[in-house]
Amino acid sequence: MSVVAFAQLLLPDSPYAMWVRGELGEYLRLPDDGTRVEVIGGEIVVSPAPVYLHEGILTDIQESVLAGKIADAKFQWRAVRTVNLDLVEIEGGYIPDMVIVSRDVDAEKRAKDVLYVHPVDLELVVEVTSASNARHDRRPMFGRQVKPTKWSGYARTGIPYYLLVDRDPRQPGVTLFGEPDRGEGTYQVLGQWKFGEPVRLPKPFDLEINTGDWAPWAE
Repeated sequence: MSVVAFAQLLLPDSPYAMWVRGELGEYLRLPDDGTRVEVIGGEIVVSPAPVYLHEGILTDIQESVLAGKIADAKFQWRAVRTVNLDLVEIEGGYIPDMVIVSRDVDAEKRAKDVLYVHPVDLELVVEVTSASNARHDRRPMFGRQVKPTKWSGYARTGIPYYLLVDRDPRQPGVTLFGEPDRGEGTYQVLGQWKFGEPVRLPKPFDLEINTGDWAPWAE
């Protein structure tokens, strides 16, 4: 289950500052078992290590990108999983399930062995929902008190594309968002697919992703 830090949790610094310094997980005494800690909308969000099918979906996406590279020596995209994403302008610390970057950015980050990437480095982010954290990946629920999510954070920092794989049994499917409005922190829907349908990412990616064995999480 995702855990949110409430006001009574006293920290020696802001959650974001501690996240950037790599101190937040240790301060919270989180287990070293794949548990992730992120700072979303000023809140600390702790998520357990993902389940097998969650990772299998990411493998399918990564293999589609790899197939593009194998088929075309000039193919410019690379897929990388679970990197630390520092969203400085909104003081957010995210760990996307996957990011897609240009081969030049990939080469630069490998050479420098960086701790973090930044929104300007990314062309697309991918999130696959789990029962414990789906609300953080989707667009915010608009009402009297709108809490920012990763969807709005990605848009507000200008990441061009966001691919959301939602495994909720009530609304399973894949949505590609784009055309971010940084001022409003919103995206436009560019495409939607059901599980079992091939997902076609348009230019600049020009990729097809097989979703034949993707499935919702167990209720």
